[in-house]
Amino acid sequence: MLPQSYLDPAGLARVGNMELVARQVVEGFIPGRHRSPFHGFSAEYLDHRAYTPGDQISTIDWKVLARTDKYYVKLFEDETNLRAHVLLDCSRSMAFQSGELSKLAYGCYLAAALTHLLLRQNDAVGLTLFDTDIRTFIPPQAHPTQFRRVLDALDATASEGDTAVGPVLHRVAERIRRRGLVILISDLLDREEAI
Repeated sequence: MLPQSYLDPAGLARVGNMELVARQVVEGFIPGRHRSPFHGFSAEYLDHRAYTPGDQISTIDWKVLARTDKYYVKLFEDETNLRAHVLLDCSRSMAFQSGELSKLAYGCYLAAALTHLLLRQNDAVGLTLFDTDIRTFIPPQAHPTQFRRVLDALDATASEGDTAVGPVLHRVAERIRRRGLVILISDLLDREEAI
């Protein structure tokens, strides 16, 4: 059964019109909406380079050929998908609540909304739940079933234990193979120098 606690239709409709776009270059594996360090085909012209045998004839810039009498191909900026890692602090301090929801519940809603938003635009997203150590690590995927995995993990989480943000960030960094976006959801109630 799919957890319903983070599937508020009104809340999902509010984030339905939004999109998350990376400001920096992103390495991905399928075409998407973020700038990439790789060259390919898109509307964004990047540069020219000399034609080499084997290049597609359709990429030849005929205007440059007419002016210089030399063959050049157009290079375009390829677009790619983003790999996002959502890190959610599940320590005891996240149980604090001043209204209807605790900090952890707000964090879960935020993580669910970001996951929905990223998956809707074909970006890969993963989830890490932590306190002093990594409790749950779901690697980033762009598959539609990823939303269910994330919701199941969020639904089963509880606030307990101390916080150790710094060491956990190092452990997560060791697991990340490519450039991407790391979203940290935490109250950061930890020793500042450790963070």
